Amino acid sequence: MGKTNLLEAISLLGPGRGLRGARAGEIGRRSGAEARAWAAWGLFEGPHGASAIATGTVGDDGPDARRKWRLDDEPLKSSAELADRAAAVWLTPQMDRLFQEGASGRRRFLDRLVWALEPTHAREVAAHDTAMSGRNRLLGEGRRDARWLAALEDAMARHATAAAAARRALVARLNALLEAGTATGAFPAARLTLLDPVAAWLDEAPAVTVEDKLREALAANRARDAAAGGAAVGAHKADLGMTHLPKDLPAELCSTGEQKALLVSVVLAHAALIGAARGFAPLLLLDEVAAHLDQRRREALYDALVALPAQVFLTGTEGDIFSPLRGTAEAFRATPAGLVPHPDFPVPNPA
Repeated sequence: MGKTNLLEAISLLGPGRGLRGARAGEIGRRSGAEARAWAAWGLFEGPHGASAIATGTVGDDGPDARRKWRLDDEPLKSSAELADRAAAVWLTPQMDRLFQEGASGRRRFLDRLVWALEPTHAREVAAHDTAMSGRNRLLGEGRRDARWLAALEDAMARHATAAAAARRALVARLNALLEAGTATGAFPAARLTLLDPVAAWLDEAPAVTVEDKLREALAANRARDAAAGGAAVGAHKADLGMTHLPKDLPAELCSTGEQKALLVSVVLAHAALIGAARGFAPLLLLDEVAAHLDQRRREALYDALVALPAQVFLTGTEGDIFSPLRGTAEAFRATPAGLVPHPDFPVPNPA
């Protein structure tokens, strides 16, 4: 068992594709050229009490395997139905390039933050994407059924506006904490910017007006969208900007270490926000994060994590970097046979 595999299994128990963003048929252990069936199960405690969540492709092998979900042994239609039961936010080494790569990774990062505060957000995004896929298919096939297209565009407009409103609200609340620095300690203050025309329209007009404007834009751009192979506006076009406030520098121009520190600031502020709003914070999955921080920030991170109303999973290849957490955190080694307790970390006192 690898440490990152463990974090990915946990991440798959919430909405979305999990830590790697992999398709269902790409997750299982390889047997020749194809991935085998896989499953993950977890027991969660939250406002709804205990919830048993399971997901996987049990019985289905290969690249076209379909993922299934169960909640308390009852089948679900999609992972969006888990949004009010489980949520996870993660930082991984691959996210060090979050601000050098495309908008989709930043949008997924933002949406995971939103899901923890607004569980219905997952359903809004999924419904928007389903309607958009239907519209793209009709336009791509040259089928200009005006009534069908109008119905799909109406769904896109409603769900895109709701998604933009939820993203916009979270960014505003996070900025208040980030700029104050009360939740981020030794990590730099940051400012988030939602780069989305739909959210910008919401700054100027009520949601019902924005929905109408988006419907009109989609209807007017059918020919252009058919040629381009996709809609030019909608929930799928949002992007996230971030600024290092002490330096007044966009994140994409900061060093890798500064970008990592900014992301840690956002995660800490988010956990504090959700903890205050819902009484518990999402699971925090931090893969190799501490190893890339200096001693001062590493200790500040541990202090902040201990104070949060959240369950946190930290991974690393060197046990010594976690020594300040002895007596506070449980520690395990990942072995081919599974997890075994780390001999240098005594079991914390529950009191």
